[in-house]
Amino acid sequence: MTEQFLTWEMLGTFSGTLGMVLILTQLTKELPGIAKIPTQLYSYLLALVIMTVTAIVGGRTAAQDMILLLFNAAIVALSANGGYDALVRAVQKTTE
Repeated sequence: MTEQFLTWEMLGTFSGTLGMVLILTQLTKELPGIAKIPTQLYSYLLALVIMTVTAIVGGRTAAQDMILLLFNAAIVALSANGGYDALVRAVQKTTE
């Protein structure tokens, strides 16, 4: 029996996209070329790509759905950036 840690349905949710954006941003933000892009913008672009691919796979390609992706990607990116910053601050407080 194989385990699926991630499915298209899971990735299509707010928490699935948020988690993937967080992971991919932290794993790749220091790569050559990417390091020059501000992290907030990079996480927005990642969210936009992930959400666009998920929408296409799920058959949600109507114009109104694609326009909403722009706004929803901003919500995901801001949540990812804010959540990571809050976690870093909390860890720094406990280690001081």
